[in-house]
Amino acid sequence: MLIQLADRMKSFSSSIFTELATYKAAKIKDGAEIIDLSIGSPDLPPPLFVKETISSQATDDSKYGYSLKGTASFHQSVSSFYNRNYNVHIEKESEIVQLMGSQDALVHLPMVLANPGDYILVPDPGYTAYATGIAMAGAVPYYMPLRKQNGFLPDFSSIPEEIAKKASVLILNFPGNPIPVIATEQLLTEAVAFAKKYNIVVIHDFAYSELYYTNQKPISFLSVPGSKDVGIELNSLSKSFNMAGCRVAYALGNAAIVKALHQFKSNLDYGVFYPVQSAACRALNEGEPFSTRLREQYKARAYTLCEGLRSIGWDVETPEAGMFVWAELPAGWSSKAFAFKLMDLANVAVTPGVAFGPSGEGYVRIALVQDVPKLIQAVEQINKSKIFQADILQNQ
Repeated sequence: MLIQLADRMKSFSSSIFTELATYKAAKIKDGAEIIDLSIGSPDLPPPLFVKETISSQATDDSKYGYSLKGTASFHQSVSSFYNRNYNVHIEKESEIVQLMGSQDALVHLPMVLANPGDYILVPDPGYTAYATGIAMAGAVPYYMPLRKQNGFLPDFSSIPEEIAKKASVLILNFPGNPIPVIATEQLLTEAVAFAKKYNIVVIHDFAYSELYYTNQKPISFLSVPGSKDVGIELNSLSKSFNMAGCRVAYALGNAAIVKALHQFKSNLDYGVFYPVQSAACRALNEGEPFSTRLREQYKARAYTLCEGLRSIGWDVETPEAGMFVWAELPAGWSSKAFAFKLMDLANVAVTPGVAFGPSGEGYVRIALVQDVPKLIQAVEQINKSKIFQADILQNQ
């Protein structure tokens, strides 16, 4: 029997990621020891109390039913966390919906908010799940270039009015993936005004909110006046508390959007495992000391890697936040060619910037998912590879 896939599957190609994974697997099979800095998955464990909570409650027979939605304790913990950390008041009954990871909302919200043919304004480069959600909704992406000369922030004034009038959703992501910059209050204020003018819903992806390395703490979109009128914010415990595999996150903000997302999800899933919810409550209520230590670990990694790369002639910028380095390539390199050549010559895996959108060309994303000694080793291997020599560039 010939299995025919739906036409929409053509939109879900992950060719660059698949090529990289296949190439990396072949090199490992041949005996290479790859230092993998390509995948943004935390390598560090969650707090001990998270593991203890899940472990102790997992033996309770009463915890294995459908949870259906976030518990009252979870909603209270999220509300308290935002009040304490961002001075934002959240109505726990009506302005929070629990998620199975923030990607749950990223890929489903376009179907809730956009009709086929609507424009969705999306950062370029941007996290790949945005494109997935847009494709599932049958919407049309309008790429907002994030360029170095603009501080990697979008320019709303450059969006044509005919596009803005046909747009239903604006996606923002600060601190960003793949570009680890922090939004200014001015930018978020402009986003609210732009959204109100054109009746556009704002989705702010805030998954890296607790990972920052300067005195400037990332700004919650919901702390901006008028933000609840136009949008919601997504946050996650995956990166802030190293709970990626637990699949627990939340969306909060505009009550009508929250209600619609909950209605949509009620047809898709039956909630997060009760012990994971209890562990998430403890992380939100007691996790600030852990987050402080985690920030210091990532900061040490970022400074070690970036200072090391600069010392060997690769002029990269140290990130303000997040868990990635957005590294500009010397002239003459395409991001895809560089990523494969780096694996060949240095046994170091990174992700080509073009995988995140057209404006990602000329950059690679380097994930801070190895410890300091391993990052030092990666720098040494890149230095020994002589990848920036002219003869290698000519033969790429």
